[in-house]
Amino acid sequence: MGRRCLLENQGLVPYSRAWKQQQELVKSRLQDPNLDDVLLLLEHPSVYTLGQGASLDFLKFDPAKAKVELHRVERGGQVTYHCPGQLVGYPILNLRYYQQDLHWYLRQLEEVLIRILELYGLQGKRLTGMTGVWLEGRKVAAIGIKVKRWITMHGFSLNVCPDLTGFDRIVPCGIADRPVGSLAQFIPDLTVEKVRWAVATAFREVFEVQLITLGS
Repeated sequence: MGRRCLLENQGLVPYSRAWKQQQELVKSRLQDPNLDDVLLLLEHPSVYTLGQGASLDFLKFDPAKAKVELHRVERGGQVTYHCPGQLVGYPILNLRYYQQDLHWYLRQLEEVLIRILELYGLQGKRLTGMTGVWLEGRKVAAIGIKVKRWITMHGFSLNVCPDLTGFDRIVPCGIADRPVGSLAQFIPDLTVEKVRWAVATAFREVFEVQLITLGS
């Protein structure tokens, strides 16, 4: 059946709360590597996050006067934006049970997202040298991770039906020449709830885990 992975479906969760939960889950698994893996699926209120080494040059506003929450976190990558209508996934996995290879892990996360698009008749693509998934030239999914002693945190975001205007105030992922898009631009009635279980199923298939659902 594969390794056990606990699926925790959450609703709209403040970024700081989800960030703290991830840190606690990673800490407990560093102490006991035998604990089950976890996949958190949720949405965030509007928030900008900067990767550990991200440049402030990619912000189009003064961070000292930000009207929206702004956090610098320990993941890789540049600046991104989260908001309702975007499904966020935070896998807490022990890669010692999979492959101890970060490139493999990133490609697996992309594969999960590409399968979701396929499910809706859309052709998601990877771009050489970049991380994430594109649809007809628009970036619809972003990935940014942190791995400590092969325990993962942070993860992916899939633009299902968000208000994309928040991306106008940044250079998303530091990529100035490629627009951000959403699945709702191609399938107007799509909602996060419709996509949530499809993401869980694709994650189970790609990582070959036994998914145990917690909560609703």
